[in-house]
Amino acid sequence: MTQNRAFLIVMDSVGIGGAPDAAQFFNGTLPDSGANTLGHIAQARALHMPHLDALGLGAALQLASGARAPGLGATPQGIWGAATEVSPGKDTPSGHWEIAGVPVPWDWHYFPDTRPSFPPDLSARIAQAAGTEGILGNEHASGTEIIARLGAQHLRTGWPICYSSADSVLQIAAHEDSFGLQRLYRLCQDVAAMVHPMRVGRVIARPFTGAEGGFSRTGNRRDFAIAPPGQTILDAAQAAGRQTYAVGKIGDIFSHRGIAQLHKGSDAVLADHLIRLADQAAPGSLTFANFVEFDSLYGHRRDVEGYAAALEWFDAVAGQVLARLRPGDLAIFTADHGNDPTWPGTDHTRERVPVLGWGYGARAIGQVGFADIAASVAAHLGLPPVGPGKAFL
Repeated sequence: MTQNRAFLIVMDSVGIGGAPDAAQFFNGTLPDSGANTLGHIAQARALHMPHLDALGLGAALQLASGARAPGLGATPQGIWGAATEVSPGKDTPSGHWEIAGVPVPWDWHYFPDTRPSFPPDLSARIAQAAGTEGILGNEHASGTEIIARLGAQHLRTGWPICYSSADSVLQIAAHEDSFGLQRLYRLCQDVAAMVHPMRVGRVIARPFTGAEGGFSRTGNRRDFAIAPPGQTILDAAQAAGRQTYAVGKIGDIFSHRGIAQLHKGSDAVLADHLIRLADQAAPGSLTFANFVEFDSLYGHRRDVEGYAAALEWFDAVAGQVLARLRPGDLAIFTADHGNDPTWPGTDHTRERVPVLGWGYGARAIGQVGFADIAASVAAHLGLPPVGPGKAFL
């Protein structure tokens, strides 16, 4: 068995523009044509990201979209290129599944941006599963806004707050103390069984605490995602007897399939886990990590400065990871979609993503597919081919 290790690290929503089908995806009525998460942030504020730029971040941005980024102009010393998605979505599962070797073979179901958003029979079944006379919300909404608006009513009635977005998702918010965290998880699991056959990608538990005027979401979010419809790189590694480590949302995204060890927490906590695994991960292992706060805290909230600061913080984390890698290791940094904080609306944006690698010297790979990442990781680990992609190593 090969001693080679692989680290696949997803910087959630760090798109680099240039998606050829961006005009087919929308924020409200505005197509995503021209969205460029990294490029527009860098134009608003020059970025200092020496470690990822040394791998080829600035060069990948220019390759994907033609944009030049102030502060990102290093000559690439690593694997560098840009990846284009073929799955019909710009959401977390679509991007991650395709990166792992499984392009989405269906169109997701999206709930309409109307009031009510959910079909009456589904709303009734959710209430029945919750043991309540009804549900609150039943609309597209921001999670923090709808909790602030309906949290007090939730405490009075006990009804769960149910909402959706432009993603293929049904989110359920409830108070950890008055409703109960485990009860919320059981409800979301029951609802997932109702909506997964409809091709709704995820049911997300959104617990919160506090009182009227001071509600706040907790870190106990849990995603109940539909299972990938094919073998992923995680499945292949585990089937071959390799140790697999999931960092962040990876367990939820892949329905906990193909994962031996799971590490969760804030991005700061996840950074510590990733740095430790760069030191301690077993020979022949696969570490698959997702850092979500670029997306959840800054992209959706259209916070350019916050996003820029998070990118620079993560670059320092990447530097610590790279410093601990060994001969025979492969590290790939990529993203799953865009979420341009300068763009109108609050939704993800359809973009190409960077593919930056350490372990094979300076290597320009050009324009590749998301699935080529899984094929390359499989080749590095000495596994049978995974998915439709072609290895670029």
